[in-house]
Amino acid sequence: IVRMKEETQTLGIAIWLCRTLCAEIFPVTLSNGDFYFLGTSEIYFKGVCSMRTAQNSQKIMTTKITVTALLTAVAIALQYIEVPIPLVPSFLKLDFSDLPELIGAFVLGPQYGIIICLLKNLIHLPVSSSMFVGEFSNFILGAIFVFVAGIIYQYNKTKKGALIGCVAGAFAMAVLSVVTNYFIVYPVYAELWAGGDMNVIVNMYKLLLPSSDTLLKSLIIFNVPFTLFKGIVDAVIAMLIYKPLSNMIVRMNTAFTKKRNSKAEKA
Repeated sequence: IVRMKEETQTLGIAIWLCRTLCAEIFPVTLSNGDFYFLGTSEIYFKGVCSMRTAQNSQKIMTTKITVTALLTAVAIALQYIEVPIPLVPSFLKLDFSDLPELIGAFVLGPQYGIIICLLKNLIHLPVSSSMFVGEFSNFILGAIFVFVAGIIYQYNKTKKGALIGCVAGAFAMAVLSVVTNYFIVYPVYAELWAGGDMNVIVNMYKLLLPSSDTLLKSLIIFNVPFTLFKGIVDAVIAMLIYKPLSNMIVRMNTAFTKKRNSKAEKA
């Protein structure tokens, strides 16, 4: 028994010396206070895994930036296509520039939808015809729309979740448009274009409906239905084209990941 103990101790010392002399030693402490040593081969394996993870993460981020830029370009183009709607003041026109933002919020996340909305309006500022008030209003309402829709979809990534997110986003945008227009957008617009006289704006509504003799009443009668209709139209189109676009992006990321892993294995 004594001899077996001596041989076991000798073997343990020999293993320790081999690991010390033939490999770089990195102590790792466990939760119970014990520790062990990682050799060079183990560190190399972990380093390769970390490198591959970093490469894949970098590619995913590159893909997100690229898709964000493409969707921003589409949003800018759509912003120039305006459709006049009857029974509302002439300055309320339907455009589909919120659609790429909604797609971005679904595919990439709500923060990317807001970024697309911001970039679209910033780039449109040099050709603004409203002293930047229209772009400011478009950004606020668009950001509300895509944020609500994107957040809901993040927690329920199904077709039903996307539909609920779109409808909720459209309603939130319509309701909050009263608040933003009443307290921010229209006062600024009246100050810049009408010398602060809000009646100039109210009179535009009264031409269509004489009983809309206050700004709040005008916003509720005209702006809320118009904004809700705009959000619903964007939602319907987004539901039709989101799935093919999402599948394409997933295939892009999968193909790149396989290509990276193949090159790493050959190396």
